[in-house]
Amino acid sequence: YRPSLVYDPFCGSGTALVESNTLGIDAIGTDISIFNVILSKVKTAKYDVLKLEKEIHGLLSALRLQKSSLFGNGKSKKSKQEDNEYLKAWFAPKALKELALYLELINDCTYKDLLKITLSRAARSARLVTHYDLDFPKKPQMSEYHCFKHERICRPIDEADKFLTRYTFDALERIKEFDKIRTKANVVVNHADSREVKLPKGIDMIFTSPPYVGLIDYHEQHRYAYELLGLANNERREIGAAKNGQSEQARKEYIKGINDVLAHSRDFMAKGALALIVVNDKYKIYDPVEVGFKPVGKIDRHVNRRTGRRNSAFYESVLIWKKD
Repeated sequence: YRPSLVYDPFCGSGTALVESNTLGIDAIGTDISIFNVILSKVKTAKYDVLKLEKEIHGLLSALRLQKSSLFGNGKSKKSKQEDNEYLKAWFAPKALKELALYLELINDCTYKDLLKITLSRAARSARLVTHYDLDFPKKPQMSEYHCFKHERICRPIDEADKFLTRYTFDALERIKEFDKIRTKANVVVNHADSREVKLPKGIDMIFTSPPYVGLIDYHEQHRYAYELLGLANNERREIGAAKNGQSEQARKEYIKGINDVLAHSRDFMAKGALALIVVNDKYKIYDPVEVGFKPVGKIDRHVNRRTGRRNSAFYESVLIWKKD
């Protein structure tokens, strides 16, 4: 079975879109988070690699040059990021200055969105957090601590420059590698609610990994990026947000949201099209019949590439449904 148009209604970081493109399959993704939409677009875009490489070297040269004057006399004008209370709490002053400078410099670049994602990746590592808890830190780490990752005493990060340089070059290398296998297949990414987004007819496969009930607040998880980049927060529309918990009522609201997405998506699917849903359905709340599908199979898999302190055994299933 080879689809011609794949749809991911919870596209997140764009993995399904990237893989579809490498196979020469057109793909559509939708996400309620503007950060995820930018990330997915950046990962699937076509770049002039030589132009990008030249631009990146120029950007990093300008960063080094202006950074020396930035910290030289202590009289530099404060950026709006340095007046942001959230950012001031989670970043050391030097790190925040460097991030703000990088953001200012990319205004003159062609591939702004790519560099915004690079900035966000650097910011994630440059926060005042422990090295072993980058995913869900509860509060800023202001003092030395015993590091479970490095098995020694570590200190909070006070700079961003090394991360900015490392991840900017890393982004360039990733773009080069993807450019070798990228096809001409079309990729569309929608910033919308998947329960009501406009889609074309003829989708012949859904491949998606929905959010888990009560596990992650996706907007809050990337709040550092929202605050740095001034992105609009749309967390009220999240399905299964952690702040709603995992109570019976929360599970009911969650599955209604998921079912609304799947039923809406089904309206645009071709007859006989498949829906592949990657999920750990420990509450047994996914019911294909409820949304007009027929179950045709299930594949269980061990998720063994987890990081940080979340590296315990974890399993999920690929539910395979069919539209009659």
